[in-house]
Amino acid sequence: MYFGGIEAGGTKFVCAVSDQQQNIIRKVSIPTTTPEETLTKVYAFFDPYELAAMGIGSFGPIGIDPAKDNYGYILATPKPGWADFDFLGSIKKHYSIPVAWTTDVNAAAYGELKKGAAQGKKSCIYLTVGTGIGGGVVVDQQIFSGIGHPEMGHMHVKRHPDDDFAGSCPYHKDCLEGLAAGPSLEARTGIKGQDLPEDHQIWDLQAYYIGQALMSYVLTLAPEKIVLGGGVMNQEHMLMKIRQSFVDQMAGYMETPAASEYIVRWGLPNESGIIGSLLLAEEASK
Repeated sequence: MYFGGIEAGGTKFVCAVSDQQQNIIRKVSIPTTTPEETLTKVYAFFDPYELAAMGIGSFGPIGIDPAKDNYGYILATPKPGWADFDFLGSIKKHYSIPVAWTTDVNAAAYGELKKGAAQGKKSCIYLTVGTGIGGGVVVDQQIFSGIGHPEMGHMHVKRHPDDDFAGSCPYHKDCLEGLAAGPSLEARTGIKGQDLPEDHQIWDLQAYYIGQALMSYVLTLAPEKIVLGGGVMNQEHMLMKIRQSFVDQMAGYMETPAASEYIVRWGLPNESGIIGSLLLAEEASK
């Protein structure tokens, strides 16, 4: 008996098969092209295995409410061909097995809670900062959702007094993603984030916005752990800046664990989402 996992991103699909002990026995990366072309390759990967269940962590936004007609759909994405696509329905037509369905960042949060940097906790937030900003939430060891899934990268933040950048988010302009994700750094400086020197002042500005967002998440959800992943974690100095920004802006109002223990780097670098998807598949099979 095997479990299947899909971490579905706008650039690539990572597919993996694990055994009953959650050992990954095979994994592949498939470029995200059209739904038909991409899923044909997905099916070719999984078809040789007798799957007990599958877990999918998908790029979004997605339909997450089983009571709604758009459950299982990818919604208003700019990715050509994928808007209003019945992703979950297509998978279920091909495989008559239980399928867990959530966002890619929710799957990553679940993976980090069970096997990564938040092991032993009942709740955590996972925030990925790269080309975009997305967050997943686990509460009482269950992925959180309501009328939809959290869109933590699109919350509005208080502007830094010295920041007059209009913002790069096509929907909200100066939301967190519009002010602190990779494209905003490049738009401000003309330099891609990975090429910016460590002493560039833009990092302090990015840490200000991320630290402020983490403060808001903590004041709202009070998670036991905050896990940071994505491209920003390739900047070694950023973790310290973000921690300090969080402490400064919290200003002693709410007691939290020491920032060095509370705000941590991902424990499953580049694997959080696929491991979380496989763990959700195992849960779905029970």
